[in-house]
This record gives sequence, structure tokens and C-alpha cells, in this order.
Amino acid sequence: MSQRSLELIAGNACPGLADDIARELSIQRTNARVGRFPDGEIDVQIEANVRGADVFLVQSTSPPVNDNLMELLILIDAARRASAMRITAVIPYFGYARKDRKDEGRVPITAKLCANLLAKAGADRVLTVDLHAAQIQGFFDIPVDHLYSAPVLVGHFKAQRLDPLVVVAPDVGSSKMARGYANRLGGELAIVDKRRVSAESIEVGAVIGDVKDRHALLIDDMISTAGSITEAARVCHEQGAKSVRIAATHGVLCGPARERLREAPVEEIVLTDTIPVDPAGLPNLTVLGIAPLLAEAVMRVHTEQSISVLFNRQAGA
Repeated sequence: MSQRSLELIAGNACPGLADDIARELSIQRTNARVGRFPDGEIDVQIEANVRGADVFLVQSTSPPVNDNLMELLILIDAARRASAMRITAVIPYFGYARKDRKDEGRVPITAKLCANLLAKAGADRVLTVDLHAAQIQGFFDIPVDHLYSAPVLVGHFKAQRLDPLVVVAPDVGSSKMARGYANRLGGELAIVDKRRVSAESIEVGAVIGDVKDRHALLIDDMISTAGSITEAARVCHEQGAKSVRIAATHGVLCGPARERLREAPVEEIVLTDTIPVDPAGLPNLTVLGIAPLLAEAVMRVHTEQSISVLFNRQAGA
């Protein structure tokens, strides 16, 4: 067992989630002042002694992404200069993850850049949930514990006893995730044939698989502008699905997302709280807490226990 104190510190991105993690761990969150100078620069002070401590910094790099990322980097630097023994960046939602390869000329790989920034700032370890691309783990030169929200989402939908069920991937890229959910929930798999026209718009074609007279569950890692998933929901509805539900780990919900979700022919929209979500205007929204999962991972890291045990348990959820 570790003799170091466990210090949980939050930035401004998701303080509510940090409080929930602290409650699960039966500890008090360590206060940190994260403010702004008059010119907008970020000002940080950790308001407790963390010398020799095992520090966990909870901060999603969600919109406003640049502010939240800089807050996290500055918090890491503050903890390092305060002589923390180990610093773990708990990043429930890891932003800048879309660019994970050079898919055309003269473009950056921002996921790798952010990995470098976190390590250079002084993070010893990263704990995150449902990366946009699993290979991003390999971009880090420090350990990464990549958790999955599957147990949380699967438990919710198992309780609804949706039968017959078809789990629908809104595009080919999310088919592996959808297949995993279909196996856990005992449903069939379908895939929507989608072509991206631009960053903001997509073109939906046919559904590969049968959704007629079935409860359709559309699953993805995140909902950003909601274009892909709401168009996929519309296609499933038009093809005779008995009901349509949407689920994702990260509710980024930017641009026209809320309007699209309000108008989508869906019974329920399910997100986790890796990013704080305002329920206003979305009466069919359900937000599931991810804190128990993160709290157990934090404690396992702190006490030097196996994280892969937790992965195995998730895989069987």
C-alpha cells in the first residue's frame, strides 16, 4: 500500500465530476485557485502542501479546449514545482484527438502534440476514458490508462430490456465499438454507410443490417455537432425501427448539436458526465455518472494495484 497522501485537484472544466470522484474515494478535494489575470492569462495556485504527494489532476480538455488544456498544463507545472512525488493527469475527455495521423499533406498530428505537451509539463501518467482513437495511447512516452465507459452504458440499457435490439454504428469507424456493445447487450449489429462532405456536414447512405421492427441503439464515442448520429437516427426511423436511442461517452455538443438532437426522432439521448452537460432544452437526455469508474482507477493507481484487472472486468460487463 502507498504511504503517500492522495491529493485530488480539479481545474475549471469539470469540478462537479472531481467532487463526485472525491466522494467515491471518501476524501476532500484539494483546493486550487484557477483564475485569470486581466489580460486573460491563466493564474494558478495550489492551496495545500503537496510535497511528496500522489497528485491527481482532474481536467477534461473539452470546449473551450485551448483554455482547459492550458489550465491542465499549468496545474501540472504548479504541482511539479511544489515537489509532488507523482502527477497523474485524469483527463475524462481528451481533446485534440481527431488529428491522429497525416491523412493529407501539410497537416499536424495534434493528438501527438498534446501528448508531448502533457509529458513535457511534468505529468508522470495519464488516465482517460474512451479515446477517439485507441492508438493515441502509443503517442505518449509516459504510462496511459485507457478506461472504457462500456460498463456504465451497458448497465443502463440492460435495465431497459430492449428486445429485439440492434446496435447501430453511425459510421464504419465506430463499428468495432458497436460490435462490442451488441455482444454485451445480446443484440444484432448494423452499420450506417456515411460519407463526410466537410467537418460540419455528412452524407448518409444505406444501413448495412436490419433495423426494421427492432429497438435501434446508435452508439459512438462522442457527439460533437451531432450531424452524423442524428442523420443515422433519421435513417433508422425511416427504415422502420421500433424505437431509436442515441448514446455516447462524451457530450461535446457544439454548434447546432442541441437543435439537431431536439429534432431527431429518438426516445432517449444518453451521455456520461466526462464533460458537464446542460440538460436545458433536451427533455429526453439522460446523463450517467462516470465517477465510480474513475475513482476505482485512481485508487488502483495510488495503491499500485493492477489496472488491467479493471479492464478485464469492463470487458465482461
